Amino acid sequence: MKQKRSLTIRDIAALAGVSPSTVSLVLNGKGEISGVTRARVLEAAAKLNYVARIPRPRLEASETIRFLKIAKHGHTVNRDHSVFISDYIDGMSAEATRRGYTLEVVSFEGQPIGAVAESLAAAPVSGVIALGTELSEADIRMIQSLGLPTVFIDTVFDVIDANFVNMNNEDAVHKVLVRLRSQGFSRIGFVASHVDTTNFRLRQEAFFRNMARLGLEANPGHILSVESTFDGAYADAVRLLGAGIDLADCYFCTNDVIAYGFIKALREFSVRIPEDVAIIGFDNLPLSSTMEPPLTTIDVSKRKIGYFAVTVLDDIINAPETQPPVKILVGAELITRASDVPGGSAPTIARVLRQPRATQSA
Repeated sequence: MKQKRSLTIRDIAALAGVSPSTVSLVLNGKGEISGVTRARVLEAAAKLNYVARIPRPRLEASETIRFLKIAKHGHTVNRDHSVFISDYIDGMSAEATRRGYTLEVVSFEGQPIGAVAESLAAAPVSGVIALGTELSEADIRMIQSLGLPTVFIDTVFDVIDANFVNMNNEDAVHKVLVRLRSQGFSRIGFVASHVDTTNFRLRQEAFFRNMARLGLEANPGHILSVESTFDGAYADAVRLLGAGIDLADCYFCTNDVIAYGFIKALREFSVRIPEDVAIIGFDNLPLSSTMEPPLTTIDVSKRKIGYFAVTVLDDIINAPETQPPVKILVGAELITRASDVPGGSAPTIARVLRQPRATQSA
């Protein structure tokens, strides 16, 4: 049986249309290579699933871990989630300090992933933790191709040989639906988002799987899709409600920010929370406990995710040989408050929504 040939820099050079020496310079962060050429080489390496095997011995001085806060489009990595990101950093910082590392935070907003990868090519760091919220599979492969010890958080891809620490979306959504069913709800809706992130997609898929698992019927008319920022979710929800939709008895929202925007829109249509429609969110942001009514939501320890990211990264850095990829999912806790207590009837709600907004009572 013929053995599969290992990829070399010559393969990358052929695909990128450059010389092998240019590929070597790019992968090692050396030479006066233009940004365009560097990006072309990194893209070729990512397409070939090439991962550089660069020996990186421990430094004598304090080592540095770089956390990449990447906002490709900013629909999910933005000021609405600043506390969310801070919790990740707190978890990483505490464990990094305990293990003798310095944590360095570098932000990228609206920049191409090629620029992010290029910044790492010659970076004096021991390893990298990348916020993967808005990253695609191709983005992950490009960063992974650099050969630096790397862990991605807030996302996961099953078929990529990379290290991930993420929340267990399946477990979290199951907890939400068990709660709603126990409250006596059967007409359960879902407020999804058309913003493309892995966790949003995983939650939507988990919603349908777990509805079937629990013997509940998912009505397509009760599945809504909105933008993921507060203002965007509110505007989209107002448009949908203005069209005269038949509301479900309760809704699970993809995250808390979407829940906030959805609730604001519902109130403009004289829909009471939770008397008319019950709501559950996801993320347990600080506002969720102080709003009226307090929002029932999912809490996943972001500090624990940050802790595991540093732990996995430290193991990779110190391993004498290449390690198999690690994918860790952190479990969720349902924080029960007042927003999902059973209340009024759906037919009354639907009748209110079909009135013109200008004639609705306050």
